[in-house]
Amino acid sequence: MTDPAERLPRTVGLFSAVAVIVGTTIGSGIFRVPATVAARLGEPGPVLLAWVLGGMLALFGALTLAELAAMYPRSGGIFAYLEEGFGPLPAFLFGWSQLTVIRASALGGIATIFAEYLGYFVRLSPMGVRYTAAGTILVVALINYLGVRHAARVMGVATIAKYAAMIGLVLLAFTVGEGHVANFTGSGMTTFSLSAVGAALVSVMWAYDGWADLSYIGGEIKDPGRNFPRALILGTVLIILVYLSLNAAYIYLVPVPQMAGERLIAATAASRIPLLGGAGAGVVSAIVMISCFGTLNGSMLTNPRIFFAMADRGLFLKSVARVSPRFQTPSVAIWLAAVLGCAYVLFNDFQQLADRFILGIWPFYIMAIGAVFTLRRRLPNAERPYRTIGYPVVPIIFLLAAGGMVVNAFVTDPVNTGVTFAILGAGIPVYYLTLGRKKRAADVVAKP
Repeated sequence: MTDPAERLPRTVGLFSAVAVIVGTTIGSGIFRVPATVAARLGEPGPVLLAWVLGGMLALFGALTLAELAAMYPRSGGIFAYLEEGFGPLPAFLFGWSQLTVIRASALGGIATIFAEYLGYFVRLSPMGVRYTAAGTILVVALINYLGVRHAARVMGVATIAKYAAMIGLVLLAFTVGEGHVANFTGSGMTTFSLSAVGAALVSVMWAYDGWADLSYIGGEIKDPGRNFPRALILGTVLIILVYLSLNAAYIYLVPVPQMAGERLIAATAASRIPLLGGAGAGVVSAIVMISCFGTLNGSMLTNPRIFFAMADRGLFLKSVARVSPRFQTPSVAIWLAAVLGCAYVLFNDFQQLADRFILGIWPFYIMAIGAVFTLRRRLPNAERPYRTIGYPVVPIIFLLAAGGMVVNAFVTDPVNTGVTFAILGAGIPVYYLTLGRKKRAADVVAKP
């Protein structure tokens, strides 16, 4: 299959690409998820193990996905890889899942954390949090509509600021924080369970998610054969380092049993650093808001390209493939994502948003990594600017771990998992009753 002509300009360089992956990933999750993981596992050892496993899973995924990203540097990323590897139906289902579950819940979840930390400065009711989150989504959509350069600048500034702030928080925690090394010693009151770690891993992967988002703006990356693999791998490593450091700092300052009840764990941890005085919680709350805003911007920068690519390939409404003649952005796709995000955030709480997002996206990550094997077998001589490091062991480990996580979700939370997969499965009859029928008709006409 020949590459379709890309209609969006290639303006994103290596630095901006790394900023996108780091800035999109490090946002809301690391400031909220540690409390959820602590509640599910109850001991420091299993908590840190879950974060290490999540980091390895993200890194192995990035190492593998980089091969496809360098081969097919297109808008839509995983959408394009699924179409090349398995055909239009899996690609459509990925887009359908983004449309009905994944993208809206991701935008809603990130914006919710932004609004919750804003509540430290301005009193907000539960519905006030949701309205504020929806309004923030619309503001970010406007920035992205006005041009990718504007969005990339916001991304770069926010990424540098929040990464530096997080490293600073870690250093202060271990040098002048009122913490205890004894917090890393387990109480022995909680029984270790691989199933519990697997359940916690669902939440952990919410925080790590973003390692694949750079692929969605593949059609706008400069020199993609070189910059894609470098950005994916470097960005993921930077994320793992800061996540493990931050979790260690949280545990040092706040015992794991207490972490479980601290929804705003970063602010609580900062309040135990005397050097920051009474302003510690406020300073960290401001940092979290900047971080979440940057991540929300990154998500809006990358993910509407999926809807754009679907429409451009004839698998969605053609109007969604519109490119603004003035700003050179996929304008309809951006506003569609914004409306869906607002709708989701008004009717779901954070944990519902986070779990629904992760359970919806991971089957497609599994298929995308599987496409590496399919395409190596089918197109052995195709040009590959980058080949997966550690192939085939690295992608096999990813597939086994990711598959185990999804299966464990069915076992531990069958109702919510079943609802999410039912929504995804509903895309199959939609495809065959609409787009699939049109495709079959076109194939019949094309035959001599």
